Amino acid sequence: MKKQYILIGLMALMVQFAQAQFTLDGEFRPRTEYRNGFGGIITDAADPGFGISTRIRLNTGYATEAYKFYISLQDVMVWGENRQILPYDQNNSFAVFQAWADIKLGEGFSTKLGRQVISYDDQRIFGGLDWAQQGRNHDAALLKYKKGKFLLDIGLAFNQDYSNPTGFQSSSTAYSTAGFFSYKTMQYVYLKQSWDSFSGSLLLLNNGFQKYEADGLTPDGVNSIQTLGTHLDYKSGDFGAALNAYTQMGDTVDGAYLLGLEFTYKASANVGLGAGIEVISGNDTTTTDTEAFFPLYGTNHKFNGFMDYFYVGNHGNNVGLVDIHVSANFKLNETSSLMVKALNFSGEQELASGEKSLGTEIDLVYSKQFKGYGLKLGYSQMFASDGMYELKNVTEAAAADMQNWAWAMLVIKPKFLN
Repeated sequence: MKKQYILIGLMALMVQFAQAQFTLDGEFRPRTEYRNGFGGIITDAADPGFGISTRIRLNTGYATEAYKFYISLQDVMVWGENRQILPYDQNNSFAVFQAWADIKLGEGFSTKLGRQVISYDDQRIFGGLDWAQQGRNHDAALLKYKKGKFLLDIGLAFNQDYSNPTGFQSSSTAYSTAGFFSYKTMQYVYLKQSWDSFSGSLLLLNNGFQKYEADGLTPDGVNSIQTLGTHLDYKSGDFGAALNAYTQMGDTVDGAYLLGLEFTYKASANVGLGAGIEVISGNDTTTTDTEAFFPLYGTNHKFNGFMDYFYVGNHGNNVGLVDIHVSANFKLNETSSLMVKALNFSGEQELASGEKSLGTEIDLVYSKQFKGYGLKLGYSQMFASDGMYELKNVTEAAAADMQNWAWAMLVIKPKFLN
């Protein structure tokens, strides 16, 4: 009788899996970096940095006709960060990267609840920041609607650290997590319509950041910043064009803006060309509120040079940026390619000296796909102008002669069940 119950249970489990889809996959991504001016000017007295980090992920998904469920577990390990036989992870980097449920509500509606990646368009304002080993996620609730080539997302978030869990006093709702534009509240509406060769989206975003009274301890509501804008994308044959236009305003920001225009052209089956300009407003110190735009939760490493001199945990409330760039992508063979990009930087506002020119960066990325895994190699070099030394507060005499960065990354994404 017991064997019959076991058999019935196994049959029921098989029926359940037949009616649902279960996936299990992973990622192993070690990356080594040589840093000799990455993120800022390095001085001649400083030694270049060199290290290896590894991102591992284990992802599982479960889908039925009524809902989808997804969990992504992640750890980022720096080689050598833990001494031998240490009984715990000294870096404390193990985390639940994603954990969400997407529930179908009928007639094109669904709701996605939990920790998730929020990414739209070219990832200028919202992006997954996949380059960073830790990535970027949000704890949020989304109401989603999709019909044909139209989609609408409404997002809501309320962040809380429960620093005072014993009651519901006003101080118990204070959100003390700060830095990198960590918000207490978020509300947004995102709309997108696509046609055969053109698509356009509209983003209306409000972020509330914890505000305190003069004592720095008593919460006093939030400072709100609104980000409004559009992304337009056109493709016809071998030609493509994209436009970003965003503005920011609110309690601490007034009249900030970002304008970007990109052109692409497929010159041949093996060569793709690109050119563009991006203007990001800087701060005019004669005003009380800042006029400097910050692209918030985008994949900022993708823009303004791979050496991350701008808007990657830096360059906030500063002189802004004018970025003029050209690029070429070469398909070397069926499994390898080379990307070359040159970017010229200047401030949207003048520095204290009156200087605007910041410098030129060259980025190279070689990609090779093997059977089941990929390899990427990168090299970047910064040719700094006088303004860059002033901006980064390093004199040219004290700076190293060479400002460069090199990296190599292996990417393996096994699929255990699909």
